[in-house]
This record gives sequence, C-alpha cells and structure tokens, in this order.
Amino acid sequence: MSRAGTLVVYYSRSGHTGRVAEEIAAALGADLEEIREPAERGGVLGYLRCALEAIWGASAEIEAPRRDPAGYELVVVGTPVWYAAVSTPVRTYLWVEKARLPRVAFFLTHGGFGRERVLGQMAALAGKSPVAELALRLEEIESGADREKVASFARAVRSARARAAAPRGKPPSGERRRGRSRPAR
Repeated sequence: MSRAGTLVVYYSRSGHTGRVAEEIAAALGADLEEIREPAERGGVLGYLRCALEAIWGASAEIEAPRRDPAGYELVVVGTPVWYAAVSTPVRTYLWVEKARLPRVAFFLTHGGFGRERVLGQMAALAGKSPVAELALRLEEIESGADREKVASFARAVRSARARAAAPRGKPPSGERRRGRSRPAR
C-alpha cells in the first residue's frame, strides 16, 4: 500500500492551535484534520472542565477521525497546553490511534509554561519520538512572530521525510555521506 505524504491533526479550543495547524499544513502541502468532540468547552465552565481534565489526565469522547493516520508517511499532531498538560482531546487521539501512527512530529501552543512536560506526554502517548517539535507562545501567534518558527519546523519535517524516503545506504539528494570519498578513476 502506498502512503500519502503528511497529515496535520490538531485540537483547538480558542482558535490559536487551529491557526498554527493551518499554517503548518499549508507549508507542508499536507492534509488537515481537526479533532472534534461532541462536548462543549466554551465559557467559564468549559475552561474549568479543561483544567480539571488536564490535572486528572482524563480522556474525552472524540469523533472518529475522517482520515486514517496509517495511510500517511508522517502525522503532525498539535495541541494547546492546558495546565502544563496535553489537552484531553489530543490525549485521547494519541491513545486511540497509537498503533496506527507512522512517524510523528508535534507542535503546541502555550501561555508560558508546560512545554517540555507536554512534549514528553505526547511522545509517551504516541509511543514514539517525534522527528520535529515546535512550541509557540500565544504572544508569538497573536503578533505574527510565529511565521519563521513555523517555516523552520516545516523544513525539519520535510527533511525528516526526505531522509526516510531515501534508499538505504544512499543519502537524500543534496546531502553527501561523510567519511567516504569517490572511487578513483
């Protein structure tokens, strides 16, 4: 079975993570899928629910994905940080889809803390190390200062895909093996 390129999967409560997901998908020419859930998370009660679920490490009821992650070479997963934890919908997605995930890359949006902890949680839930990571503060997103970081992340993801696609023993085009010289003629 031939696999498609890249899928960007994300959850966004306030729209920040969704905006970044759209930028990443556009930069990679990737398919885009939002993790959806039937529960409402708006307002003060929704915010409190997010906080409690993050603290408890709870899972959530999410809708079945429209796209099969196993049909892709790489899946980029994005989450907002909730109280120094991965968001509940992304926690559930990674747990449910773990066996179907190919190589992964992660990105997150945060207000100031929890970056390293959340990236570690995502890797543990996915059962694999990411080929690239991106963490953006809300101020960077709101001011547009995130664009260079998104571009750099997209380059890292493309590079990882190129390395994986190269035949064993041959570096991707544009890269040379170190320590070997060409045969003399």
